[in-house]
Amino acid sequence: QVQLVESGGGLVQAGGSLRVSCAASGRAYRGGWFRQAPGKEREFVAAIIWSSGSTYYADSVKGRFTISRDNAKNTVYLQMNSLKPEDTAVYYCAAQRSAVYAYNDVRRYDYWGQGTQVTVSS
Repeated sequence: QVQLVESGGGLVQAGGSLRVSCAASGRAYRGGWFRQAPGKEREFVAAIIWSSGSTYYADSVKGRFTISRDNAKNTVYLQMNSLKPEDTAVYYCAAQRSAVYAYNDVRRYDYWGQGTQVTVSS
């Protein structure tokens, strides 16, 4: 069992930056960030393989968001720059045990954090 605790959400103006963190109680194969806006389905944002550091991004955030991990702290970060109002959502950290499944499949992540609100004002 891996417990995930997010932190760092908040309110920021459009064009601003924010970093959210996810502290994990253990290690998994892959860590990911997803987000869910009101009335919408949860969607993939970014993922990182713990061992290699390989990263994956949704097209909507590529070039603006950066996912990283600190192995010593067992923490995954999501640095969000050039934020837009459409980035407003609850951001969830997740962990995936197996390499078999797709990195962007929300159904194939095994552990989830409680979520942190990110609000971008126009």
